Amino acid sequence: MGSEWRKTTLGEVLTLQRGFDLPETDRRAGRFPVIASTGQVGTHYKPMVRGPGVVIGRSGSLGGGQFIKGDFWPLNTTLWVKDFKGNNPRFCYYLLKSLDFSHFNVGSGVPTLNRNHIHPLPVVVPSDQNEQRAIAHILGTLDDKIELNRRMNQTLEEMARALFKSWFVDFDPVRAKATVRREHPDWSNAQVSRAACPTLKPEIAELFPDEFENSELGEIPKGWRVSRLGDIADVNWGDTNVTKSSYVNEGYLAYSAKGPDGFLSYYDYDCVGVVVSAIGANSGFTWLARGKWSCIKNTIRFWSIVSDISTEYLYFATHGNNIWPLRGSAQPFISQTDAQNLRVLHPSNGLARKFGDTISPLFDRIDFSIHESRTLAALRDTLLPKLISGVLRVK
Repeated sequence: MGSEWRKTTLGEVLTLQRGFDLPETDRRAGRFPVIASTGQVGTHYKPMVRGPGVVIGRSGSLGGGQFIKGDFWPLNTTLWVKDFKGNNPRFCYYLLKSLDFSHFNVGSGVPTLNRNHIHPLPVVVPSDQNEQRAIAHILGTLDDKIELNRRMNQTLEEMARALFKSWFVDFDPVRAKATVRREHPDWSNAQVSRAACPTLKPEIAELFPDEFENSELGEIPKGWRVSRLGDIADVNWGDTNVTKSSYVNEGYLAYSAKGPDGFLSYYDYDCVGVVVSAIGANSGFTWLARGKWSCIKNTIRFWSIVSDISTEYLYFATHGNNIWPLRGSAQPFISQTDAQNLRVLHPSNGLARKFGDTISPLFDRIDFSIHESRTLAALRDTLLPKLISGVLRVK
């Protein structure tokens, strides 16, 4: 490694400090992240620590590592770096991330980490700040791109969700057409559509009616109906024979009750589908699965089986745990019968199919970013131990 790298202890490189109490009842929403051992769990109106900062899990989830660029509040389930002792903060983040703290667990029930036990841990670090900065730059560039992809994907899905809400919840085009129709009762549908919905393609605007009627779901556009999910979708359980022990490092995405959860060496479905968490704290959460995928036990999966509704439409129409009827109190769950009987708004004239065609390119971009981020993460995980140990040197 050369003389530029020195053998020392973790406590000589940085000083870790226990986080601070901040019960949920005392939090006031603001711009400063509240950091727990597993990640951000909220915001607060003031910070406790100036950024940039580094946090690892102290209780519950041990080690790991989080790099926070701005000011923040670390909770008492964490250890945060109080003093970097002249070392590059982001390099220190990757150093901590590379260490396995599991064998320092001192908790009898809940895993717990004592900072005094890990400060003497032997480490090897570059003395030159420039080399620390170069290592942090290489790994940080990969992480920054992954984070950028995550934010972009969130924005793209929010765009699709906003369009769904406008068309099928607020009925904006229908209300606009109803207003124009009242003013011009003799106009044709095409004329009303052009005047009321100038930003929509004419072939889409003309599919919206210009009146409302009552239904079991309340007021809905005239001519639309309410259908059972089981009548318009193939609804079934996930594969109960598969468990996490079947997961592999690379392969086809598998969904569990927690969402995208791992990879299998095979796939069950090659289509667009919706996966629903059917038991536990996430009951009613939904995910749009595309390409080749599988879902394991404690999930319900479905996709459209009628020509005038896209599966993408069904995903947004059933998104949100307040939509699904939950049974059980200690362990909430969704029964397959209740899933079959779920009432879904059924637009006429193939409008729900057009919606899927409209937003599909957004999800194509999301899929590309997800695959790119997985590739970048694999590269980062390969480089991290080599760079942080000095096996691979950079200028």
